[in-house]
Amino acid sequence: MPRLTGRGVAVLVGGVVCVLLGQFLGYPVLRGIAGAALGAVLAAFLVTAKRPRVSVSREVYPERVRRGEAAFARLRVENPGTRRQGELTADDVVGVGFQAVTVRPLAPGAQAVYHYELPTDRRGRFQVGPLTMRRSDPLGLGASSQTTGDTTTLWVHPRVYPVRALAGGRPRHHHEGRTGDDPLHGSLDLRDVREYVVGDEVRHLHWKAVARTGQLMVREYTDPEQPRFTVLLDTRRPLSTPDGFEEAVDLAGSLLAASSLAGHHCRLVTPEALDVSERGGPVGTRRLLDELCQLAPCDSDSLVPTELARGGGRGGGHGGGLAVVLSGAVEADLGALAALRRHYSTTIVLVLGGMAPIELPDGMRRAEVDVPGVRVLRVSNAQDAARRWNTLVAA
Repeated sequence: MPRLTGRGVAVLVGGVVCVLLGQFLGYPVLRGIAGAALGAVLAAFLVTAKRPRVSVSREVYPERVRRGEAAFARLRVENPGTRRQGELTADDVVGVGFQAVTVRPLAPGAQAVYHYELPTDRRGRFQVGPLTMRRSDPLGLGASSQTTGDTTTLWVHPRVYPVRALAGGRPRHHHEGRTGDDPLHGSLDLRDVREYVVGDEVRHLHWKAVARTGQLMVREYTDPEQPRFTVLLDTRRPLSTPDGFEEAVDLAGSLLAASSLAGHHCRLVTPEALDVSERGGPVGTRRLLDELCQLAPCDSDSLVPTELARGGGRGGGHGGGLAVVLSGAVEADLGALAALRRHYSTTIVLVLGGMAPIELPDGMRRAEVDVPGVRVLRVSNAQDAARRWNTLVAA
Protein backbone atom coordinates (compact mmCIF):
# COMPACT_ATOMS: atom_id res chain seq x y z
CA MET A 1 0.00 0.00 0.00
CA PRO A 2 1.60 3.34 -1.05
CA ARG A 3 1.99 6.04 1.55
CA LEU A 4 3.33 9.56 1.71
CA THR A 5 6.71 10.24 3.24
CA GLY A 6 7.32 13.21 5.48
CA ARG A 7 8.42 15.20 2.43
CA GLY A 8 5.33 14.12 0.56
CA VAL A 9 3.05 15.28 3.38
CA ALA A 10 4.80 18.66 3.46
CA VAL A 11 4.39 19.08 -0.34
CA LEU A 12 0.72 18.07 -0.14
CA VAL A 13 0.01 20.57 2.67
CA GLY A 14 1.92 23.28 0.83
CA GLY A 15 -0.05 22.58 -2.35
CA VAL A 16 -3.36 22.87 -0.52
CA VAL A 17 -2.28 26.16 1.10
CA CYS A 18 -1.24 27.54 -2.29
CA VAL A 19 -4.62 26.57 -3.78
CA LEU A 20 -6.46 28.45 -1.01
CA LEU A 21 -4.21 31.50 -1.21
CA GLY A 22 -4.39 31.59 -4.98
CA GLN A 23 -8.14 31.30 -4.87
CA PHE A 24 -8.71 34.04 -2.31
CA LEU A 25 -5.93 36.40 -3.36
CA GLY A 26 -6.38 35.84 -7.06
CA TYR A 27 -2.71 35.03 -7.84
CA PRO A 28 -2.44 32.59 -10.79
CA VAL A 29 1.19 31.84 -9.85
CA LEU A 30 0.09 30.31 -6.55
CA ARG A 31 -2.48 28.19 -8.34
CA GLY A 32 0.23 27.02 -10.75
CA ILE A 33 2.55 26.10 -7.85
CA ALA A 34 -0.30 24.27 -6.17
CA GLY A 35 -1.04 22.31 -9.34
CA ALA A 36 2.61 21.29 -9.69
CA ALA A 37 2.79 20.21 -6.05
CA LEU A 38 -0.41 18.19 -6.15
CA GLY A 39 0.59 16.67 -9.49
CA ALA A 40 3.94 15.55 -8.02
CA VAL A 41 2.14 13.92 -5.08
CA LEU A 42 -0.27 12.14 -7.45
CA ALA A 43 2.63 10.95 -9.61
CA ALA A 44 4.38 9.62 -6.50
CA PHE A 45 1.28 7.60 -5.65
CA LEU A 46 1.08 6.18 -9.16
CA VAL A 47 4.78 5.22 -9.21
CA THR A 48 4.82 3.56 -5.80
CA ALA A 49 1.46 1.84 -6.20
CA LYS A 50 2.95 -0.61 -8.66
CA ARG A 51 3.93 -3.69 -6.68
CA PRO A 52 7.39 -5.07 -7.38
CA ARG A 53 7.14 -8.45 -9.10
CA VAL A 54 10.23 -10.36 -8.08
CA SER A 55 10.90 -13.80 -6.68
CA VAL A 56 13.32 -14.09 -3.78
CA SER A 57 15.26 -17.05 -2.39
CA ARG A 58 17.75 -17.00 0.46
CA GLU A 59 20.44 -19.26 1.86
CA VAL A 60 22.36 -18.91 5.09
CA TYR A 61 25.79 -20.52 5.22
CA PRO A 62 26.73 -22.01 7.50
CA GLU A 63 23.42 -22.22 9.35
CA ARG A 64 25.20 -23.00 12.62
CA VAL A 65 28.19 -20.97 13.74
CA ARG A 66 29.94 -20.25 16.98
CA ARG A 67 29.72 -16.83 18.53
CA GLY A 68 32.07 -14.43 16.78
CA GLU A 69 32.56 -16.60 13.67
CA ALA A 70 31.55 -15.45 10.20
CA ALA A 71 28.12 -16.28 8.75
CA PHE A 72 26.74 -15.08 5.43
CA ALA A 73 23.44 -14.85 3.57
CA ARG A 74 23.09 -15.40 -0.16
CA LEU A 75 20.08 -13.52 -1.56
CA ARG A 76 18.88 -14.34 -5.07
CA VAL A 77 16.40 -11.89 -6.65
CA GLU A 78 14.81 -12.71 -10.01
CA ASN A 79 12.45 -10.77 -12.28
CA PRO A 80 10.03 -13.37 -13.71
CA GLY A 81 7.91 -10.78 -15.53
CA THR A 82 8.05 -9.39 -19.04
CA ARG A 83 8.73 -5.79 -17.97
CA ARG A 84 11.84 -4.18 -16.58
CA GLN A 85 11.90 -3.99 -12.80
CA GLY A 86 13.20 -0.74 -11.36
CA GLU A 87 15.66 -0.33 -8.51
CA LEU A 88 14.48 -1.48 -5.10
CA THR A 89 15.72 -1.30 -1.54
CA ALA A 90 15.35 -4.54 0.38
CA ASP A 91 15.39 -4.83 4.17
CA ASP A 92 16.20 -8.38 5.29
CA VAL A 93 15.14 -9.18 8.84
CA VAL A 94 18.03 -10.56 10.93
CA GLY A 95 16.90 -11.33 14.46
CA VAL A 96 15.60 -8.02 15.82
CA GLY A 97 17.46 -5.89 13.25
CA PHE A 98 17.58 -5.31 9.52
CA GLN A 99 20.15 -5.70 6.77
CA ALA A 100 19.63 -3.22 3.91
CA VAL A 101 20.34 -4.42 0.35
CA THR A 102 20.05 -2.27 -2.77
CA VAL A 103 18.57 -4.35 -5.61
CA ARG A 104 19.64 -2.95 -8.95
CA PRO A 105 17.20 -2.74 -11.91
CA LEU A 106 16.43 -6.11 -13.47
CA ALA A 107 15.61 -6.83 -17.09
CA PRO A 108 12.83 -9.37 -17.86
CA GLY A 109 13.97 -12.85 -16.81
CA ALA A 110 17.19 -11.53 -15.24
CA GLN A 111 18.41 -12.29 -11.74
CA ALA A 112 20.96 -10.89 -9.33
CA VAL A 113 22.75 -12.48 -6.38
CA TYR A 114 23.78 -10.52 -3.29
CA HIS A 115 25.98 -11.65 -0.39
CA TYR A 116 26.17 -10.01 3.00
CA GLU A 117 27.51 -10.89 6.43
CA LEU A 118 25.19 -11.71 9.30
CA PRO A 119 25.84 -10.52 12.87
CA THR A 120 27.10 -13.30 15.14
CA ASP A 121 28.25 -11.30 18.15
CA ARG A 122 25.28 -12.56 20.24
CA ARG A 123 24.44 -16.16 21.06
CA GLY A 124 20.95 -17.26 20.10
CA ARG A 125 18.57 -18.64 17.51
CA PHE A 126 17.77 -15.91 14.99
CA GLN A 127 15.23 -15.76 12.19
CA VAL A 128 16.57 -14.44 8.89
CA GLY A 129 13.79 -13.06 6.66
CA PRO A 130 11.29 -12.33 5.35
CA LEU A 131 12.44 -9.66 2.90
CA THR A 132 10.71 -6.27 2.82
CA MET A 133 10.92 -4.68 -0.64
CA ARG A 134 10.73 -0.87 -0.56
CA ARG A 135 10.39 1.49 -3.47
CA SER A 136 9.95 5.26 -3.72
CA ASP A 137 9.54 7.89 -6.42
CA PRO A 138 12.53 9.94 -7.61
CA LEU A 139 11.48 12.92 -5.48
CA GLY A 140 11.01 10.86 -2.33
CA LEU A 141 7.41 11.93 -1.85
CA GLY A 142 5.85 8.47 -1.66
CA ALA A 143 6.93 4.98 -0.65
CA SER A 144 5.53 1.48 -0.63
CA SER A 145 6.69 -1.79 0.87
CA GLN A 146 5.98 -5.44 0.27
CA THR A 147 7.00 -8.44 2.36
CA THR A 148 8.11 -11.42 0.34
CA GLY A 149 10.41 -14.43 0.44
CA ASP A 150 10.81 -17.25 2.90
CA THR A 151 12.59 -17.36 6.24
CA THR A 152 15.47 -19.42 7.54
CA THR A 153 17.19 -19.84 10.89
CA LEU A 154 20.69 -18.88 11.98
CA TRP A 155 21.98 -20.70 15.06
CA VAL A 156 24.74 -18.84 16.90
CA HIS A 157 26.27 -21.36 19.28
CA PRO A 158 28.41 -20.44 22.27
CA ARG A 159 32.10 -19.95 21.68
CA VAL A 160 33.93 -23.29 22.03
CA TYR A 161 37.48 -23.47 23.40
CA PRO A 162 39.75 -26.50 22.90
CA VAL A 163 39.56 -28.65 26.03
CA ARG A 164 40.37 -32.24 26.90
CA ALA A 165 37.55 -34.73 27.36
CA LEU A 166 37.12 -35.96 30.93
CA ALA A 167 36.58 -39.71 30.69
CA GLY A 168 35.00 -41.65 33.50
CA GLY A 169 32.46 -44.36 34.10
CA ARG A 170 31.14 -46.38 37.00
CA PRO A 171 33.86 -47.72 39.33
CA ARG A 172 35.00 -51.15 38.20
CA HIS A 173 35.53 -53.72 40.96
CA HIS A 174 35.23 -57.48 41.12
CA HIS A 175 36.54 -60.33 43.21
CA GLU A 176 40.10 -59.82 42.01
CA GLY A 177 40.11 -56.15 42.99
CA ARG A 178 39.87 -52.96 41.04
CA THR A 179 40.42 -53.41 37.31
CA GLY A 180 42.33 -50.15 36.88
CA ASP A 181 41.90 -46.46 36.31
CA ASP A 182 41.69 -46.50 32.51
CA PRO A 183 38.62 -44.87 30.97
CA LEU A 184 35.68 -47.07 30.08
CA HIS A 185 35.27 -47.56 26.36
CA GLY A 186 32.33 -49.93 25.87
CA SER A 187 30.83 -53.34 26.50
CA LEU A 188 34.20 -55.15 26.82
CA ASP A 189 35.04 -53.30 30.03
CA LEU A 190 34.26 -55.27 33.19
CA ARG A 191 32.06 -53.48 35.68
CA ASP A 192 31.22 -56.08 38.32
CA VAL A 193 30.88 -59.77 39.15
CA ARG A 194 27.49 -60.93 40.45
CA GLU A 195 25.49 -64.09 41.09
CA TYR A 196 24.22 -66.00 38.08
CA VAL A 197 20.53 -65.66 37.22
CA VAL A 198 18.58 -67.66 34.66
CA GLY A 199 19.15 -66.21 31.21
CA ASP A 200 22.74 -65.04 31.76
CA GLU A 201 25.35 -66.00 29.20
CA VAL A 202 27.21 -69.12 30.34
CA ARG A 203 30.34 -67.90 28.59
CA HIS A 204 30.40 -64.98 31.06
CA LEU A 205 30.92 -67.27 34.06
CA HIS A 206 33.79 -66.11 36.25
CA TRP A 207 35.39 -69.39 37.37
CA LYS A 208 37.76 -67.87 39.92
CA ALA A 209 34.85 -66.20 41.66
CA VAL A 210 32.87 -69.48 41.49
CA ALA A 211 35.74 -71.33 43.19
CA ARG A 212 36.05 -68.62 45.82
CA THR A 213 32.35 -68.30 46.69
CA GLY A 214 30.98 -71.72 45.88
CA GLN A 215 28.21 -70.09 43.79
CA LEU A 216 27.83 -69.47 40.08
CA MET A 217 29.13 -65.97 39.37
CA VAL A 218 29.08 -64.09 36.06
CA ARG A 219 30.93 -61.08 34.73
CA GLU A 220 28.87 -57.93 34.21
CA TYR A 221 30.16 -55.58 31.56
CA THR A 222 29.70 -51.86 31.24
CA ASP A 223 26.96 -50.26 29.22
CA PRO A 224 28.28 -49.41 25.73
CA GLU A 225 26.92 -45.87 26.24
CA GLN A 226 29.60 -45.17 28.83
CA PRO A 227 31.79 -43.22 29.52
CA ARG A 228 29.44 -40.55 30.85
CA PHE A 229 29.95 -36.87 31.41
CA THR A 230 27.54 -34.43 33.07
CA VAL A 231 27.66 -30.62 33.14
CA LEU A 232 25.66 -28.73 35.74
CA LEU A 233 25.43 -25.13 34.50
CA ASP A 234 24.38 -22.46 36.98
CA THR A 235 21.84 -20.22 35.21
CA ARG A 236 20.47 -18.40 38.26
CA ARG A 237 19.94 -14.74 37.45
CA PRO A 238 20.89 -13.08 40.79
CA LEU A 239 24.41 -14.56 40.81
CA SER A 240 25.53 -13.70 37.29
CA THR A 241 26.13 -10.63 35.17
CA PRO A 242 25.29 -10.78 31.43
CA ASP A 243 28.97 -11.10 30.51
CA GLY A 244 29.57 -13.67 33.24
CA PHE A 245 26.61 -15.71 32.09
CA GLU A 246 27.91 -15.80 28.51
CA GLU A 247 31.34 -16.90 29.74
CA ALA A 248 29.70 -19.70 31.74
CA VAL A 249 27.71 -20.86 28.71
CA ASP A 250 30.88 -20.80 26.57
CA LEU A 251 32.68 -22.94 29.12
CA ALA A 252 29.81 -25.44 29.42
CA GLY A 253 29.62 -25.71 25.63
CA SER A 254 33.36 -26.30 25.39
CA LEU A 255 33.29 -29.11 27.95
CA LEU A 256 30.25 -30.81 26.42
CA ALA A 257 31.53 -30.51 22.84
CA ALA A 258 34.88 -32.08 23.74
CA SER A 259 33.32 -35.04 25.55
CA SER A 260 30.57 -35.60 23.01
CA LEU A 261 32.97 -35.56 20.06
CA ALA A 262 35.10 -38.07 21.98
CA GLY A 263 32.11 -40.44 21.95
CA HIS A 264 31.01 -39.96 25.56
CA HIS A 265 27.39 -40.00 26.66
CA CYS A 266 26.80 -36.37 27.72
CA ARG A 267 24.18 -34.71 29.89
CA LEU A 268 23.40 -31.02 30.39
CA VAL A 269 21.53 -29.97 33.55
CA THR A 270 20.47 -26.52 34.80
CA PRO A 271 18.72 -25.38 37.99
CA GLU A 272 15.51 -24.68 36.03
CA ALA A 273 14.89 -28.36 35.25
CA LEU A 274 16.59 -28.41 31.84
CA ASP A 275 17.87 -31.98 31.57
CA VAL A 276 19.21 -33.01 28.15
CA SER A 277 21.04 -36.27 27.55
CA GLU A 278 22.69 -37.13 24.24
CA ARG A 279 24.85 -39.90 22.88
CA GLY A 280 28.31 -38.92 21.76
CA GLY A 281 29.08 -37.89 18.22
CA PRO A 282 28.55 -34.90 15.91
CA VAL A 283 24.74 -35.12 16.03
CA GLY A 284 24.65 -35.21 19.83
CA THR A 285 27.14 -32.34 19.97
CA ARG A 286 24.97 -30.22 17.70
CA ARG A 287 21.86 -30.87 19.80
CA LEU A 288 23.63 -29.95 23.02
CA LEU A 289 24.96 -26.72 21.52
CA ASP A 290 21.49 -25.97 20.16
CA GLU A 291 20.15 -26.17 23.72
CA LEU A 292 22.90 -23.89 25.01
CA CYS A 293 22.21 -21.55 22.10
CA GLN A 294 18.72 -20.78 23.47
CA LEU A 295 19.55 -20.85 27.17
CA ALA A 296 18.58 -17.82 29.27
CA PRO A 297 19.03 -16.95 32.97
CA CYS A 298 16.36 -18.25 35.33
CA ASP A 299 15.02 -17.24 38.75
CA SER A 300 15.57 -20.55 40.53
CA ASP A 301 16.82 -20.49 44.13
CA SER A 302 18.42 -23.95 44.26
CA LEU A 303 21.52 -24.87 42.29
CA VAL A 304 21.06 -28.66 42.17
CA PRO A 305 17.80 -30.06 40.73
CA THR A 306 16.13 -32.85 42.70
CA GLU A 307 16.73 -35.50 40.05
CA LEU A 308 20.44 -34.74 39.88
CA ALA A 309 20.74 -34.77 43.68
CA ARG A 310 19.25 -38.29 43.67
CA GLY A 311 21.65 -39.34 40.92
CA GLY A 312 18.86 -40.12 38.48
CA GLY A 313 16.90 -38.42 35.74
CA ARG A 314 17.08 -38.70 32.01
CA GLY A 315 20.85 -38.91 32.14
CA GLY A 316 20.58 -42.45 33.30
CA GLY A 317 21.85 -42.91 36.82
CA HIS A 318 25.22 -42.61 38.49
CA GLY A 319 28.77 -42.69 37.27
CA GLY A 320 31.09 -40.75 35.03
CA GLY A 321 32.50 -37.29 35.47
CA LEU A 322 30.68 -34.20 36.67
CA ALA A 323 31.65 -30.60 35.91
CA VAL A 324 29.82 -27.79 37.71
CA VAL A 325 30.09 -24.38 36.03
CA LEU A 326 29.29 -21.47 38.34
CA SER A 327 29.27 -17.75 37.62
CA GLY A 328 29.02 -17.18 41.38
CA ALA A 329 28.36 -19.25 44.49
CA VAL A 330 26.77 -18.91 47.91
CA GLU A 331 27.15 -20.91 51.08
CA ALA A 332 24.02 -22.97 50.46
CA ASP A 333 25.57 -24.37 47.26
CA LEU A 334 28.58 -25.89 49.00
CA GLY A 335 26.75 -28.67 50.83
CA ALA A 336 24.73 -29.58 47.74
CA LEU A 337 27.89 -29.89 45.65
CA ALA A 338 29.61 -31.99 48.31
CA ALA A 339 26.63 -34.39 48.34
CA LEU A 340 26.87 -34.87 44.57
CA ARG A 341 30.36 -36.33 44.63
CA ARG A 342 29.21 -39.77 45.79
CA HIS A 343 27.32 -40.22 42.51
CA TYR A 344 30.31 -39.53 40.27
CA SER A 345 33.82 -40.85 39.86
CA THR A 346 35.20 -37.31 39.36
CA THR A 347 33.69 -33.97 40.35
CA ILE A 348 35.20 -30.65 39.31
CA VAL A 349 33.71 -27.22 40.10
CA LEU A 350 34.70 -24.22 38.00
CA VAL A 351 33.87 -20.83 39.52
CA LEU A 352 34.07 -17.95 37.06
CA GLY A 353 35.13 -14.66 38.59
CA GLY A 354 35.78 -16.15 42.03
CA MET A 355 33.34 -17.13 44.74
CA ALA A 356 30.91 -14.82 46.48
CA PRO A 357 31.95 -13.82 50.01
CA ILE A 358 30.52 -16.08 52.71
CA GLU A 359 29.59 -15.00 56.22
CA LEU A 360 31.43 -16.84 59.00
CA PRO A 361 30.17 -17.28 62.57
CA ASP A 362 32.66 -14.75 63.92
CA GLY A 363 31.34 -12.07 61.56
CA MET A 364 34.30 -12.23 59.20
CA ARG A 365 33.90 -12.79 55.47
CA ARG A 366 35.99 -14.87 53.14
CA ALA A 367 35.71 -15.80 49.47
CA GLU A 368 38.03 -18.82 49.28
CA VAL A 369 35.90 -21.74 50.46
CA ASP A 370 36.60 -25.33 49.37
CA VAL A 371 34.04 -28.06 48.81
CA PRO A 372 35.03 -31.25 50.66
CA GLY A 373 36.05 -34.02 48.27
CA VAL A 374 35.59 -31.83 45.20
CA ARG A 375 38.25 -30.14 43.09
CA VAL A 376 37.46 -26.42 42.82
CA LEU A 377 39.03 -24.22 40.13
CA ARG A 378 38.59 -20.47 40.48
CA VAL A 379 39.06 -18.89 37.07
CA SER A 380 38.70 -15.43 35.56
CA ASN A 381 36.94 -16.34 32.32
CA ALA A 382 36.12 -19.26 30.01
CA GLN A 383 39.50 -19.16 28.25
CA ASP A 384 41.35 -19.30 31.55
CA ALA A 385 39.06 -22.12 32.66
CA ALA A 386 39.87 -24.13 29.51
CA ARG A 387 43.59 -23.76 30.16
CA ARG A 388 43.30 -24.77 33.83
CA TRP A 389 40.98 -27.67 32.91
CA ASN A 390 43.44 -29.06 30.35
CA THR A 391 46.26 -28.93 32.87
CA LEU A 392 44.17 -30.74 35.47
CA VAL A 393 42.87 -33.47 33.13
CA ALA A 394 46.31 -34.06 31.63
CA ALA A 395 47.74 -34.54 35.12
